[in-house]
Amino acid sequence: MSISTTIKSVQDIMRQDAGVDGDAQRISQLVWMLFLKIFDSKEKEWELLSDNYKYIIPDGLRWSDWAADDEGITGDELLDFVNNKLFKTFKDWQLTEKSDSKEWLVKSLFEDSYNYMKSGTLMRSVINKLNEIDFDKTSDRHLFNDIYESILKDLQSAGNSGEYYTPRPVTQFMVDMVNPKLGEKVLDFACGTGGFLVCALEHLRKQVKNIDDEKILQQSILGVEKKPLPHMLCTTNMILHNIDNPQIMHDNSLGYPVKDIKAKDKVDIILTNPPFGGIEEDGIQDNFPKVLKTKETADLFLILLMYKLNQTGRAAIVLPDGFLFGEGAKTKIKEKLLNEFNLHTIVRLPNGVFAPYTGINTNLLFLERGKTTEVWFYEHQLPEGYKNYTKTKPIRYDEFNAEKEWWNNRTETNCAWKVSIDEIKVRNYNLDFKNPNKLNSNEVLAIDDIVSYLNVSFKKSQNLISMISEELKK
Repeated sequence: MSISTTIKSVQDIMRQDAGVDGDAQRISQLVWMLFLKIFDSKEKEWELLSDNYKYIIPDGLRWSDWAADDEGITGDELLDFVNNKLFKTFKDWQLTEKSDSKEWLVKSLFEDSYNYMKSGTLMRSVINKLNEIDFDKTSDRHLFNDIYESILKDLQSAGNSGEYYTPRPVTQFMVDMVNPKLGEKVLDFACGTGGFLVCALEHLRKQVKNIDDEKILQQSILGVEKKPLPHMLCTTNMILHNIDNPQIMHDNSLGYPVKDIKAKDKVDIILTNPPFGGIEEDGIQDNFPKVLKTKETADLFLILLMYKLNQTGRAAIVLPDGFLFGEGAKTKIKEKLLNEFNLHTIVRLPNGVFAPYTGINTNLLFLERGKTTEVWFYEHQLPEGYKNYTKTKPIRYDEFNAEKEWWNNRTETNCAWKVSIDEIKVRNYNLDFKNPNKLNSNEVLAIDDIVSYLNVSFKKSQNLISMISEELKK
């Protein structure tokens, strides 16, 4: 039986349980079980590699102690063990600064996890299904990665507004273009389930030549995730990808004053797709400079990016169209961005890339420390015959070959153009530049776009009139 079929069978069993309500709870239940099974497999591996390895999970609580035997405890006995022994131990675990970092990892993952199942018999059926997956086998680990993305998509469909899965082709393209080097610290401070971090990890692992390189790699991937379930998924994903002690914090990256960020807190590379449209809790805005204060979470994350990137750093971030043409605080944020960073490339994505989670048009912004003199725009082309991407016709990685071929040998084409910083300033830092080489007389604009273009046109006229007036006064 394939892993995909196994996972589907597990979810079907959970649907029969009165305690599990909805996709989010089913996935949460599945993930803590998978974590224990995977962690048990890794602990056996670590024991073989070390003469004096001390198990992190206490005796009796390891997956192999209570779950691996298909004829093991079941019914009320299993339910009592999970609720009153397993979870109670992890939640009450008393740790100190001297405790192993892996102990802290396990405790943090179980602090916000729960056993939703009320039937010990159904739980035993779920456990036995999961036992069909052998994480000691490399082939099963690789196969699990395929179904992992399916689990993530299920999670996103059960999530809230502003949360959605970033397609692997997009994350892969962004990582390829930023091109992390071994020894550089890579951060995603809104890492979700770890898509960018996995891509960066795989990119860096190709550069590992020896044991010392592997030690450097183990310390190179950093993530922060606010919500417990994506945090557990991300951590589990890192372990599956042979990061022994994942540095994935369960925290809100926006919850600290940016003025307190020290040189030691900064990183070489940031890759992220921050949540759009969300509004943070009261007090979060006070962590940012007054002139840049905003309620929009994506804007706050971009500000944080500017403070977290070191003096040789580079980054790629997904942002909605609204950031490009937005005014008020957005104008101030863009002014700071262009004055302190070289925003060298904006890839404009067509509609439907994030279908079915959102129809918001998005852009990939690539930047590095420096000062912007010009911005290159590249309009990503839909495949022939497509009007937009859909759930059944998603974006593919090979579609980015055109951008990759153009990247290091830039010329203006029917889908690529550049804009000077002076043109941007005249437009009051509006970055919503449409493709001048591809006029479409049949294009129907949304009301918001029409209003935005009129505002830009009026402001441009006013700026020109002011410049002429100043000249006449001389």
